[in-house]
Amino acid sequence: MAHAAGARTALGIGFLVLAVACFAVLDTAVKYVGAFVPVLMAVWFRYVFQAVAVTVFMLPVRGRSLLRTAHPRFQVLRGCLLLLVSALSFLAVQYMPVGEFTAFVMTTPLVVTLLAALFLKERVSALRWTLVGGGFLGALLVVQPGGDVIGWASLLPLLMVFTYAWFQILTSRMARTEDPMTLHFYTGWVGALVATAAVPLVWQAIPDASTFAVLCLIGLMGTVGHFLLILAFARAPASTLTPYLYAQIAFAMFCGWLVFDHIPGSLELSGIALIVVCGATASWLTAREQRLPVEPPEA
Repeated sequence: MAHAAGARTALGIGFLVLAVACFAVLDTAVKYVGAFVPVLMAVWFRYVFQAVAVTVFMLPVRGRSLLRTAHPRFQVLRGCLLLLVSALSFLAVQYMPVGEFTAFVMTTPLVVTLLAALFLKERVSALRWTLVGGGFLGALLVVQPGGDVIGWASLLPLLMVFTYAWFQILTSRMARTEDPMTLHFYTGWVGALVATAAVPLVWQAIPDASTFAVLCLIGLMGTVGHFLLILAFARAPASTLTPYLYAQIAFAMFCGWLVFDHIPGSLELSGIALIVVCGATASWLTAREQRLPVEPPEA
């Protein structure tokens, strides 16, 4: 029994590592194709691909149960939040190296802690506040406002991370009652429909077949990556999987070197290391707290 559980957990970790590799390829492809077509066109390809793929492969298997949701308004809100995250991240990566951008995204769990304390009134320990501060210091070292990232563009990754944090908070609430594949289905279609309404404003002819192939790759990597995440979290607890999310930074740095010949400088590497240490420590604290017995409320 223990051997089977261990194999299931290992499979979940494997799915997660493959998922973050897909996301690293996605971000690299977005940065590459942004030189040839408007970013909104890349966003449109990403969501239309997901919506069509999930419908074609899952609707015949799941039938109407795939469409069943207890919170249709929250499904729309969640889809719009993720669409905004994608638009901001696709735009932000045009101004930042892929590895540094990915490291900045990894501050999201720390931002979730901040938002939970400020707006959901959750109690946060002094150690967690220290980790949040350390993560933001690391993010500043990565972005270096006033450095290579120009003006307002330095705010894009910060706005994206805060939006992504709200998306994760909403997802954690909805996951208690919603089927993961149903979430995946509505995310794709809400994003596709909203992007379809906006994309005619910027649409232009795709320059060549290779650009079209990269746009299709963006859709494929986004769809496959999120599906692998679902498979991973269905096989192993979040507390086990979360530390492995940081493997995406390594994949992104490799892709950035391979495609753009970019290697982070010493300050950027220091910021990346600080983000990883603070984020991984916060994940360890969460896992430890979940193993502790729950104290009954005081009378």
